[in-house]
Amino acid sequence: MNGAVKLADKIHAEIAAAGGWLGFDRFMSMALYEPGLGYYAGGRRKFGQMPSEGSDFVTAPEMSPLFGRALARQLAQAMDASGCRDVIEFGAGSGALAAQLIAELDALGAGLARYAIVELSAELRERQRERLSHWGGRVDWLDALPAELEAVVIGNEVLDAMPVQLLAFDGQVWRERGVVSAGEGFAFEDRASMLRPPLEAGMVPGTVTEIHPQGEAFIATLARTLKRGAAFFIDYGFPETEYYHPQRHGGTLMCHQGHLADADPLVAVGDKDITAHVNFTGIALAGQDAGLVVLGYTSQANFLLNCGIADLLHGASLGERAMAHRLLAEHEMGELFKVIGFAPLSGTFDALGFSRGDRSHKL
Repeated sequence: MNGAVKLADKIHAEIAAAGGWLGFDRFMSMALYEPGLGYYAGGRRKFGQMPSEGSDFVTAPEMSPLFGRALARQLAQAMDASGCRDVIEFGAGSGALAAQLIAELDALGAGLARYAIVELSAELRERQRERLSHWGGRVDWLDALPAELEAVVIGNEVLDAMPVQLLAFDGQVWRERGVVSAGEGFAFEDRASMLRPPLEAGMVPGTVTEIHPQGEAFIATLARTLKRGAAFFIDYGFPETEYYHPQRHGGTLMCHQGHLADADPLVAVGDKDITAHVNFTGIALAGQDAGLVVLGYTSQANFLLNCGIADLLHGASLGERAMAHRLLAEHEMGELFKVIGFAPLSGTFDALGFSRGDRSHKL
């Protein structure tokens, strides 16, 4: 019995135990993170530039090392402003970003003492250990956040992979969309619910959208833990007014496999990534309500330019410049990806990455 079949069997059993219907957030959690079987818990290669490598998608650190080098300048400033010497990365993927950040922070003389990684996937942990072995004991892995945290935190494409709940509108009422068994496969089924999206005005019949209680709870937990330092999250998404605009009536749920995108999470379960765009307004409010201050919010292009990526391009080869251009181009990652920064109220500073083009007023 292969892994996909075993995972499907476990999800069918979970559905049966739940009375025949499973909330999509639980389905997504199992599809991605079920130990030994979920997409991020299996042995398939996820990160890479080409499908011929056996990968499914590319992230900014794999695209260009200049991403990490520019980002390191923001982390170095935050370390200096807060007096912290530790960096914690959530969801370090292939370890490419960690390698870039450690090398550049050392080159900048930032005084990095420890680079810690919070990674749910045991398989990815091993890949990270191999890639980061050069730095030995300075890199370690955490199973959970400590009760109090003094560090600069980074998360690249972490929030989009946190399970979401689906809501469907028939023109009269909202229902929660969950998953039921359909023979050997799965199907959607809507059930009565008191859940609502943050904005409802103008929604058309047939609208399906997402809400993000797990992502917001994660930020709130981090906020209560972070006593000194800062946190930066980079991901694709929108402020609330754009996320829940009536024209976005199909929601943002998307799957990736072999560098192709599709919108059906109920097939090839465990063999492809499932993501949803980030509602950055909800993320900002979750942090603020738990005691953090928003340092800024802007596009990835603005952020990297503020961090000096243009200077780094001067010394790059033609090929490196071409790849880095994808990080900045409006029709590539430059505009779709956003960056949000937080700090404890007692440790705010003028963050380099938001010095020009801050869009916090749009959250």
